[in-house]
Amino acid sequence: MTEEPSAKSQADLIYALKQRQKRQFNLGVNISWVVLFALLLFVFSGVHFQIFGLEIKTIGLDFEFIRTYGPFISIGVGLTILLSVLSIALASVLAFLGALGRLSKFPPAYALATFYISLIRGTPLLLQIFFFFLALPQLGIRLTGLTAGVLALGLNYGAYMTEIFRAGIQAVDIGQREAAMAIGMKPSQIMRRVVLPQALRLVIPPIGNQYIAMLKDTSLIATTGFVWELLWRAQKVGRANFRSLEALLVAAVFYWIITIIFSMIQSRIETHLGKGKRT
Repeated sequence: MTEEPSAKSQADLIYALKQRQKRQFNLGVNISWVVLFALLLFVFSGVHFQIFGLEIKTIGLDFEFIRTYGPFISIGVGLTILLSVLSIALASVLAFLGALGRLSKFPPAYALATFYISLIRGTPLLLQIFFFFLALPQLGIRLTGLTAGVLALGLNYGAYMTEIFRAGIQAVDIGQREAAMAIGMKPSQIMRRVVLPQALRLVIPPIGNQYIAMLKDTSLIATTGFVWELLWRAQKVGRANFRSLEALLVAAVFYWIITIIFSMIQSRIETHLGKGKRT
């Protein structure tokens, strides 16, 4: 009877030690972030001084330009997020269908899926964007800038995400499918009730990574000049006022903030799914 409290006390000490180590690590990371951010601010502070005969001059920015045109550039944040959300939704649908085709025993379905993946992976994303914006009008197909951008990004990411969905579906233990078949479930029911709920748990984290990457790849749409997203607005006012450095830095800050926000959301989702799995 005396061993149980001792064992429990030892477990509590180990847990407390791990928690203390975790807090110390997080504190160290936070302090490092503050130091690095302060260093970055110093680099763009515009100060000029000498120390021990060594002249130090940092980069000076036109803060009046940033205050004037920052709001104009920030308007593109909403369109950038909308582009990425619609594109990732289209890419997810195409990836799911592509994964089913890759796993299909029906030759035309398998051929269509592999042909789509090979074609999209074998050509650059920028070429695909120009195709939808510049080549389709020559064939009499005129799309809005938003539609063309969503199609280009969705088709491209759908091809790469197909393998994510395929791996997630195949990761579900075959024994569960056999058990579902044994109780009389149809293949469609097995896929809907047994396979997909478990596969989604596996594919959501990597899909989150793809979404964050797509947030930044929406900047490629700016090269067409048809969609007034974040980078397009920064380039426009930067070139017009000969302040490309300030304009691009403002756009970079907005991209950075958006990425941090969605990375935090993704981290929370992964933590939540991980708890469910351990439970």
